Amino acid sequence: MNILLVEDEARVADFIRRGLAAEGWSIDHAASGEDALEHAATNTYDVILLDLMLPGIQGQDVCRKLRARKSKTPILMLTALDSPEEKVEGLKIGADDYLPKPFDFDELIARVEALHRRANGYAAGLGDTIITCGTLTFDRTSLQVSIAGEEIQLSKKERDLLLLFLTNVGRVLSRERILNAVWGLNADPLTNVVDVYVGRLRRKIGAEGQRIVTLRNVGYRMT
Repeated sequence: MNILLVEDEARVADFIRRGLAAEGWSIDHAASGEDALEHAATNTYDVILLDLMLPGIQGQDVCRKLRARKSKTPILMLTALDSPEEKVEGLKIGADDYLPKPFDFDELIARVEALHRRANGYAAGLGDTIITCGTLTFDRTSLQVSIAGEEIQLSKKERDLLLLFLTNVGRVLSRERILNAVWGLNADPLTNVVDVYVGRLRRKIGAEGQRIVTLRNVGYRMT
């Protein structure tokens, strides 16, 4: 993904930029509304992260100008202003989502990914009920999983884990990301439940389990 980050506070911008870059995404940074408009006019982005409190042109006006240019790039507004009125105003002028500061970084990543999926038709695409990888098939409607046409039985957590891998093929998923996505933010970060369930899933999906590669001290990637 190519992302434009519009944030005037250098330390906040650096924190966000480094975190997003660690996901393998390309990040351009604009420190003002004017810079943001210039970047957006000369580059193509998958998502724009737009702070509202900017020097010069405010974030709301940047959003209005982008939409006036017929830009369809998803915009996620980031702001310390968290009143319902602010949220409603932001959505009315063309923002696609709204995340108040301070925010949980995993939530930011999840929202960016959701905007990207939505913009690229994944609500009806990856959301096209059937996901396949090799001989493995996952039916998102019936929750049936099959290998070469033969259905296999998975527990709910195993299905959730498999779906996470199938919707992130080729991407490195840290144990922390997997733990948060499948077991929730309150899960014990020191637990080995992720490794245990990955082992179970590999065994249950047979030869296709070789697609789940272990990256030592990092996490897992499905090839």
